[in-house]
Amino acid sequence: MSTSTPIDTAAPADVPLREAFWYWFKLGFISFGGPAGQIALMHADLVDKRRWISERRFLHALNFCMLLPGPEATQLAVYIGWLMHRTRGGIMAGALFVLPSLFLLIALGWVYLTFGNQPVVAGILYGIKPAVVAIVLAAAFRIGSRTLKNNWLRGIAVLAFAAIALLHLPFPLIVLVAGLTGWIGGRVRPELFRLGGSHAASATAHAPALIDDTTPTPAHAHFSPARLALTGGIGIGLAAITWTAIALLAGIDSTLAQLGWFFTKAAMLTFGGAYAVLPYVYQGAVEHYQWLTAVQMIDGLALGETTPGPLIMIVAFVGFVGGWTKEIFGAQHLLAAGVIGAFVATWFTFLPSFVFILAGGPLVESTRRQHPADRATDGNFSGRGRRHHQPRGLFCRPRIPLAGRISTVGLDRDGHHAGCLHRPAALQNRPDQADRRLCVCGPHGIFLRLIKMHLENPIS
Repeated sequence: MSTSTPIDTAAPADVPLREAFWYWFKLGFISFGGPAGQIALMHADLVDKRRWISERRFLHALNFCMLLPGPEATQLAVYIGWLMHRTRGGIMAGALFVLPSLFLLIALGWVYLTFGNQPVVAGILYGIKPAVVAIVLAAAFRIGSRTLKNNWLRGIAVLAFAAIALLHLPFPLIVLVAGLTGWIGGRVRPELFRLGGSHAASATAHAPALIDDTTPTPAHAHFSPARLALTGGIGIGLAAITWTAIALLAGIDSTLAQLGWFFTKAAMLTFGGAYAVLPYVYQGAVEHYQWLTAVQMIDGLALGETTPGPLIMIVAFVGFVGGWTKEIFGAQHLLAAGVIGAFVATWFTFLPSFVFILAGGPLVESTRRQHPADRATDGNFSGRGRRHHQPRGLFCRPRIPLAGRISTVGLDRDGHHAGCLHRPAALQNRPDQADRRLCVCGPHGIFLRLIKMHLENPIS
């Protein structure tokens, strides 16, 4: 006789800001695996485990974050933080999501420029890479199984994958076609283009959440044109004031001013994820401004893929190396120059994402009951979701001008990484254990790396 686990029918208590702080702080250190892994971790924690937000509200927020330029996982963290604790909650969630990877890349950048390619650092990365692959695979299965619930949505996902991988169609075109398909399908067959189901149906399988399907929109999330203009104006003002101060203090043609202007433009071009903007970053950082060499850019990509946080955090490495190599504070203050360069690049890259969410969040919430709009974003989720299910950069080379010289960041052909790829289903069932698995795979990678170095260069 089968037994079912009883479902807690009581909604969770209000979450204090301090509790949310420590959650976002932890997430910033374990958010490996790119956007797919990061979104899966947030879904497992916020929807399934803590029940801070319902699945439908989570997916509604994610759908709109995917339409914006910039890193969608970061924007999703800002959105949920804002929805729960107003503007300060959104800023806190986004900052804690980004800052750990910023500090880690600064530290790794210092080691890289000071000591070069050290066996210990290379070994840690050697072990973590396959674990990241496993996290992405588990996340792809988890998100796909929850969202692609019928053959129509699966068909959109397959076609989107073919359009990206085989036809190399422009990503904005794929988003537009997927969204249009969802909008038309929602009007013709609305029962097929629905993610998450109704509240009544989902209540039989899921306990109520703090922010549930039927929870009224909080007062701070009501749309107001005046608030939209005010928040947008503050964001533009912050960017303008910061850049003007840098230009006045360091010069309009200084490296810091160039970093700020360049990464502001880059932030507006990141439709399709970090790899979509890499050719632009490469061309500007390596060829035009010459902040770093092509080899350093590729090494920075490897570091960015094996640290927590958004993949676009490669900009912090570019800023660090640029400030260091250009000696913006003189030859005696290289570390300070690198740190300031990393902060400037990160500030101007991520500021637009915060402004988009804090200014546009109320508008997004106002569309939650507009079913045709929901269907359009459901179709868009299927189209974009397939991109996340393909762990780009881990299995294939980024299409940038150095394609012939980039080694694959991911699995080695000699099979040394098989040990860290065991049982991705375990990660699918327990995505919150990703940090522990990565801690195990790091020392494992050092050990294997040392053995490989010894075999390739035996001591005579």
